[in-house]
Amino acid sequence: MTTVLRASGSADLLRLVPSLAGFTPSESIVLLPFQGSRTSGAMRLDLPDAGIGLEEYADAAVGLVARVERTDAVAVIVYTSTECEATRDGLVVPFAVAVDELLGRAVDTGLRIVDALCVTPEGWVSYLDDEPELNEMSTDVPVVPGIGDVSGDQLAGTALPHADLAEKERVARALIELERLLGPAAHGTGLARENPQAIAALVLLEDVPAFFESVLAAPDDLPPFATAALLWCLGRPLFRDVALTQWASDLAGGARTLDAQLAFSRTRAGIPEDIGDVFIGRGPAPDPDRLRVALDVVRAAAARAPRASRPAPLTAAAWLSWALGRSSHAGHYLERVAEIDADYGLAVLLSSMISSAVLPEWSFRRAGAAG
Repeated sequence: MTTVLRASGSADLLRLVPSLAGFTPSESIVLLPFQGSRTSGAMRLDLPDAGIGLEEYADAAVGLVARVERTDAVAVIVYTSTECEATRDGLVVPFAVAVDELLGRAVDTGLRIVDALCVTPEGWVSYLDDEPELNEMSTDVPVVPGIGDVSGDQLAGTALPHADLAEKERVARALIELERLLGPAAHGTGLARENPQAIAALVLLEDVPAFFESVLAAPDDLPPFATAALLWCLGRPLFRDVALTQWASDLAGGARTLDAQLAFSRTRAGIPEDIGDVFIGRGPAPDPDRLRVALDVVRAAAARAPRASRPAPLTAAAWLSWALGRSSHAGHYLERVAEIDADYGLAVLLSSMISSAVLPEWSFRRAGAAG
């Protein structure tokens, strides 16, 4: 069901932004792509800093908006803690030069300007007014079914779930035992003398796609050895790629990816194009609910993981967030990875993509609209 939200003016439009974005932006420029009088979402960018050329910034921002299907107009909203400056000639609005550059680039691209607003601690102002005036900011946000609390900023929800010390210790010990059994020295070991839970974890790994599917069924209730098995898999690119592809498709997609990965490792056979496309955001759009469950799973695993094993689930969380269109969340997880291992392969690649404003192609397809 599509929920229709109506705005009759700038004040109403501002009330809708948190519901469209899923959060209340801060220190951001938000772009609302319109088709006629309807918009179905919001794009958030960090405010431009002194090290970024405004022309380059505007080109990248408008380029993102123009990629959204059937977009013919845009609204631009700045959220900043910088206050307006009252002068003899009138009110000086923060980031006016950047917004002017952005609006000019949008018009040159053929986009109509719906509105251009600035939200400060004092209130809101229109960049389009010849003599801008401060207006009171309404804190009343429309209630949209399924959206939840949108009062937090763009990083709300990135904190890992709580895991107590005893829980972390159990997972760490399980991971050590599992790695011992799966390592080169495991050959010839009498499994009958081993920990039954470790043996059960090994059984789970006999069918990796089935294991990756099973963790989605109970994301909040994985026992220590199952968590350790997941960490072991995510720490190995061959199995990590299977997990991400499978969670972005289905069990059959995971099995195909595993076969392709094994064939590549044996004979360097090429990976099928449709499988590779998933990693760069091409092809059919994944089920967002499935991605969100997978994100919960890897976040919980990261919270319980030993520090040295944390980059793998954090990088998986970054990719899943990116696949959901949450680049701010992805960037946060990648910063956490860099604190542990600045050269972690997939994290470096994702960081490069995000810094270049690369988003999945499916993010630009309109699934519905709110007007």
